[in-house]
Amino acid sequence: MTRNKATKSWTDLYYEDVVIGAELETPAHTMTYADILAFADVTRDHHPLHTDPEFCKTTPFGRPIAHGLYGLALMEGLKSEMRLYEHTSIASLGWDQVRFKKPIFPDDAVHVKVRFTDKRESRKPDRGVVTEKVELVNQDGEVVTEAVHATLLLRREEGAPSA
Repeated sequence: MTRNKATKSWTDLYYEDVVIGAELETPAHTMTYADILAFADVTRDHHPLHTDPEFCKTTPFGRPIAHGLYGLALMEGLKSEMRLYEHTSIASLGWDQVRFKKPIFPDDAVHVKVRFTDKRESRKPDRGVVTEKVELVNQDGEVVTEAVHATLLLRREEGAPSA
């Protein structure tokens, strides 16, 4: 199994370039309370668990937490900064098995781990589907969000054999 920080060699992957079992990690991103409030504004989800520090003192968390969907969106954002499929992605086919395992708090430093778990040829010869196990991990090494993501990628050549 290969574990790497994303480097130039992991950019613009075509379907044939994806190695099942390979793992990549992003640099960390520190979640801020301002980030959480901005996400609340964009999504119109101003639930007090995310936006009201006084209310949060009465909850088991004791302080504001990030929206679960913000964690999921951040997973895609951090993953996209790696530029894995910068010019080769056709479409995201969806996120499955999404689990919000632990809260994300302001000042948590989170990073993404991506492991390629499957790939299959598409009915169209110029593309293929890649499946990734994606985890958002906090500074304590705890998985806070996990999901499976499928992406539709270009192939280098129509009908070329897969690696």
